[in-house]
Amino acid sequence: MRIQNLQSFYLLFLLVFFFSFNSATSESHLQLRRGDSLSVEGDQDFLTSPDNSFTCGFLNLENSNAYWFAIWFTNSKEKTVVWTANRDRPVNGHGSKVHFRGDGTVILTDVDDTVVWQTNTTTTDVAIAKVLNSGNLVLENPQGDILWQSFDFPTDTLLPLQTLTKNKRLTSALRKGSYGSGYFNLNFGSDNVLRLISDTPDTSSNYWPNPDFDVYRNGRTNYNSSRVAFLDDMGRFLSSDQLQINASDMGYGIKRRMTIDYDGNLRIYSLINSTGLWEITWQALGQPCSVRGVCGRNAVCVYAPDPRCACPPGFEVNDPSDWNAGCKATFNETLLRSRQVKFVEIPHVDFYGFDLNATSPLTLESCREMCASDFRCLAFSYRILGQGVCFVKSALLNGYETPDFPARIYIKVPNSLQPPNPSILYESRRMCGSAEAEQIIGSPSMYDFVPKRVKWIYGREVAVKKLGDVFQAQDEYSAEISTIGKINHMNLVRFWGFCSERRHRLLVYEYIDNLSLDKHLFDSNFLTWKQRFAVAIGTAKGLAYLHHECLEWVIHCDVKPENILLDGEFQPKIADFGLAKLSQRGGPGSEFTRIRGTKGYMAPEWALNHPITAKVDVYGYGVVILEMVRGIRLSNWEVADEYENEAALKSFVRTVKKKIERGSSIWVESFVDPRLKGKFYRKQAETLVQIGLSCVQEDRNKRPTMASVVQTLLECEDDTEQISDNL
Repeated sequence: MRIQNLQSFYLLFLLVFFFSFNSATSESHLQLRRGDSLSVEGDQDFLTSPDNSFTCGFLNLENSNAYWFAIWFTNSKEKTVVWTANRDRPVNGHGSKVHFRGDGTVILTDVDDTVVWQTNTTTTDVAIAKVLNSGNLVLENPQGDILWQSFDFPTDTLLPLQTLTKNKRLTSALRKGSYGSGYFNLNFGSDNVLRLISDTPDTSSNYWPNPDFDVYRNGRTNYNSSRVAFLDDMGRFLSSDQLQINASDMGYGIKRRMTIDYDGNLRIYSLINSTGLWEITWQALGQPCSVRGVCGRNAVCVYAPDPRCACPPGFEVNDPSDWNAGCKATFNETLLRSRQVKFVEIPHVDFYGFDLNATSPLTLESCREMCASDFRCLAFSYRILGQGVCFVKSALLNGYETPDFPARIYIKVPNSLQPPNPSILYESRRMCGSAEAEQIIGSPSMYDFVPKRVKWIYGREVAVKKLGDVFQAQDEYSAEISTIGKINHMNLVRFWGFCSERRHRLLVYEYIDNLSLDKHLFDSNFLTWKQRFAVAIGTAKGLAYLHHECLEWVIHCDVKPENILLDGEFQPKIADFGLAKLSQRGGPGSEFTRIRGTKGYMAPEWALNHPITAKVDVYGYGVVILEMVRGIRLSNWEVADEYENEAALKSFVRTVKKKIERGSSIWVESFVDPRLKGKFYRKQAETLVQIGLSCVQEDRNKRPTMASVVQTLLECEDDTEQISDNL
């Protein structure tokens, strides 16, 4: 028995020694010192940040022998890369290494010892290399001073607290899954404005902020020459040109990154810890086809319904794996110099820029003749803007399709060509299937509508609303639709598209599972306190986005429980946003010719004929959160005991203020929904009531902004002092 125990002991000792030896030789490092190196062939030869959030080492593309020295998120499912040293010059999978030389320089060498990359540090004062918890690879002296950092050399990603200055830029990847440099950049222009710029082999142009607007209409300023921008730990992106962006999940404790993706769109991503996947919490362009040059020469960006590139009739793709290469003609282009040509008509499509001339007024026939007789002309665009306007094109670049765009492109081709029908360019308008009547989506008080629940032919469920006769001009309708199409926020119902035929208008939205807030607040199936507080924060974030972050100013004008929909996780999504602005917009956009909204949630300025601002939404939001706390309708009109014909809201506000003034320490308990049986957080309830009271003040100048409301709610989100022990 003793011999068996002794054998077991030696076996255990050998196993421990074996695993200890292997882990010691392959474990990752927290830092490198002069003379140390990392080998491309060491499977565990990495640097890691102290909290293990980031890993630095060699990374390769699947099924290739190309390797990059890179930094990536350790816990992301697909090793999301945030920085690469040798972005456009990968090294071999054998013999390559990173070496910390004695002169203080860190170098990357290929299999033949060629130096591919190195730091610009040549001083014996450099002591160690390490990765900080921020994802920053740094070289430090013995005193801990940073002498070199990867944050000064960004690739396509900006991490929290990493600054983007006038001498830095983010550059997209060339294509999905690639680490090489692409064609899209984020950087400060000479006018001190932060811009997205397309720099393709064919052309260079900026596409964000909206190039059709001036600096001030885009909400920027060019009077600050400091040129600095950064993403903070809360999910706010701040820039010296007065740009401020908030991630939809704004708050501490979330791993985020801002990346300019291969498609040219700038996005903020948040890491979902449970899955290792990323969620988009902000993006610059709601319509990806607005990116200039995303599809290359002669190609068209279409929605079918997701963005994709397509070749027009008479053209074929150059490289299916790289749409930046665009399309090539299937005919001899020298034939276009003769008069033996015809034109292929494609509705709702245009190519941005490269106009030989723009002429008005002109008939369609005259425009056609102008292009046919000019050997430089490859196509012409024609539209009716009160009168016929002709745009003659010398190049087919930046092509895009916009459903219901009030123009057509006419592409010049030889008479001998028999082009196929350009069906791909119409797919986004043919995605309609059978429909069945379903519950009301949105507000019946503002529109004639026939809500539908529709299954598109590929399985997506949507909600369809039919608008009444509220749009007068086709051009105005198209312009307003394009504005709403750019709105994208996790707490707003997503606008998928629309249909238009003569005076008929249909709007298509995502379908939300759990109906509207009123169905879960005033009925027996009521929300828990945690759910209510989450709805309050999410709704505030959605309104703050509309008021402060949209390129065009949007006022909801009908904030109420019926217009706050709840998804499968009971997260709020505001419905009917912007439709009041769509329906009637007077002057600069701040005054309306008739009252909008729903009685009980309407701010006093409606009745007083005062100019309408975003503060009307603040008022409606205040009524909603007070109703969520109380659990009953406060917008109903009733006869109070002491004040005849007084609104329930005013009675509630008056009573709460009296109790607060008396200094009662338990005033909040008497106002919280009794159905919760004390299961709520005291500080959160007090904060909601106080915010609600400030939001419903008659003087709109005393009401807070939605951005400040979000900030206040986030500050008490983690305050979980509760009334009851069984919450």
